[in-house]
Amino acid sequence: MKSVNPKPMHHKMLGRLGSATLEMALTLIILVNVTYGTIEFGQYFYVKNQFQGAAREGARAGVPQGATTSDVTSAVTAVMNAAGISSSAYTVTSTNVTGTTGSQVTVTVSGTWSNLSIKYRPYSLIGSAKVVTGSAVMRKE
Repeated sequence: MKSVNPKPMHHKMLGRLGSATLEMALTLIILVNVTYGTIEFGQYFYVKNQFQGAAREGARAGVPQGATTSDVTSAVTAVMNAAGISSSAYTVTSTNVTGTTGSQVTVTVSGTWSNLSIKYRPYSLIGSAKVVTGSAVMRKE
């Protein structure tokens, strides 16, 4: 009795399987790099947005008559604490808080990227010396 063997694989078929594996490996490397880069830049833009929002809230706190620099600083600190950014990681600069009606109140919040205690930086695409800044200008009431 003859034994039934499945059709042996042809040499061409083996070559196709090998090239598919190689193509998947090369594509996967590119996709993983793009994914990590997207995560890191997304985190940078999140932090940048938080700095901008904190500066805006600080400027709003400095607009009313009788406002002080400590009002501005405490408004900025409240926003940054809500975002999970410690007060040692940024500086607040405000000008013209005690100015006259119609003058411009400027609030700037800035911090160095390395001081922000970012926990997930797989490739460190953004340099540690990068300064993240948020600024807002409003007219004094």
